[in-house]
Order: sequence, then C-alpha cells, then structure tokens
Amino acid sequence: MKVTDLLTEAKTTYWGYHLILDCSGVNENISDKSQIQKMIKALVKRIKMKAVGEPIIKFLKEGDPHLQGYSCIQLIETSSITMHLNDAPESSAYIDIFSCKDFNPNDAIDVVNEYFEPKKIKQKFIHRQA
Repeated sequence: MKVTDLLTEAKTTYWGYHLILDCSGVNENISDKSQIQKMIKALVKRIKMKAVGEPIIKFLKEGDPHLQGYSCIQLIETSSITMHLNDAPESSAYIDIFSCKDFNPNDAIDVVNEYFEPKKIKQKFIHRQA
C-alpha cells in the first residue's frame, strides 16, 4: 500500500499520524543552522501546521564524528516535528513528524528533498490509535 493510500484510510479511522523519514547521503544544509531553520519553517507551512514558538536547534556531541550534528524540535499545535542530523561521516537525517491533524506525507518529503537532497529516503507512515 502506498503512503498516499494509507493517508486516505487514516482520515476516517485514526487519531494520530506519524511520518518517519531516514535519509542518507544528504547535502551540507544539515550542517547549516540557518538552512535548518528555513527548512523547518517551510515544512510547517507546506504540511499546513501552526508552529508554537521558534524551533529549538542545537549542535550536539561535537568532536564525536559518528554522533555529532544538529538536533531539532519544532512544537506544532497538534504535536511536534523532530530531526536528528548527522553531518559526518555518514551525512544522514532522521526526521519524525507526529500530528493528530492529518497531513500529506508527500508534501513533507518534497520539503526534505528540496532542502537536504538525500540520495535515499526510507519512509514509514504510521497511524496512531490508543
């Protein structure tokens, strides 16, 4: 089943929607705080969410090339967007979007492609229901 088919099913059946993206071979924007902030703002707008405050963007594990990179969180009225970006040596991005308001996962993927240009994206779209 395609992600868009799952979204159609989700609109009437589930409480929450969770998009998980594992991206490899991303570009240098994952090491640029201003580009990351622009990407988050574009993502929020494209998936039609409302940001709560500014995104938190912190560089973590400096000096450990297997773990260092930016971690980010953007609260949205309906939950959150989180990102963990590894800039060296793997150049990867791990992005989670969770919301009780439905959204089109393809719109999110378009923004990731536009800003981070990953060579490969593994994606999973989960319907949340307690």
